[in-house]
Amino acid sequence: METDPRNELLHGVIAAEAALQGGRREVFRVWMDRERDDAATRRLRKACKQHGVRYSPASRPALNDAANGEGHGGVVAEVGPRTFVELDNLFDPESPCFVAMLDGVEDPFNFGQAVRALYAAGCTGLIVRPRNWTQNDSGAAAVIARASAGATERIDMAVADGPEPAADAAQARGVMVVATGQTDDAVPYTDVDFAGPTLLMIGGERRGLRRSFLAQCAQVVTIPYGPDVAFPAALGTVAATSVLAFEIARQRT
Repeated sequence: METDPRNELLHGVIAAEAALQGGRREVFRVWMDRERDDAATRRLRKACKQHGVRYSPASRPALNDAANGEGHGGVVAEVGPRTFVELDNLFDPESPCFVAMLDGVEDPFNFGQAVRALYAAGCTGLIVRPRNWTQNDSGAAAVIARASAGATERIDMAVADGPEPAADAAQARGVMVVATGQTDDAVPYTDVDFAGPTLLMIGGERRGLRRSFLAQCAQVVTIPYGPDVAFPAALGTVAATSVLAFEIARQRT
């Protein structure tokens, strides 16, 4: 298996199929375990034909080497850089857009799991920083594609230098900015009306979002806990993102 070191490798049938169908990056080639022939790989071969992408058989040891021992299930896809849309294109004040930014999430698996929850809840776009998990030389793109069940390959993404320019762009288009945080004026997330266009800002577990930024947001929300819950036992980023995302979905259903 010869690949271009400038390209990314995605692992697994779901990630490869999502990259083909999502159209957010070029797929150059797909390798499949020559010993594997099931409904999933037959569906993937069909998708390759539909998109004009070459697929080739490969041995399991060759796939293991290409994936650096990471789980691949017998499928490795060579792909190009992730494409992004303009930031303003994520915000449509005429429709109930649901955009999110996950800032400061330090683990690619957690990032992928959080994006999976957002996508499943109907999130229409994601904002990331210029240096992000979707493309780098550490193999993180493969991790987040698998952890998100391909959601990172199917959702529109735009780039912003941080929460402030992302919030400024949203507010300029009449989109409500809601952030998570522990402030004196924070309200339970169930008390907020998410029916209109919304940008949901979620910080990482260690640092969260800066207080100076929270002061600029239209609304700061918190997740109420039981009276005896100590802070270390509070929900992590993935679980908290799921709770908030599906409250937005519930209100819009």
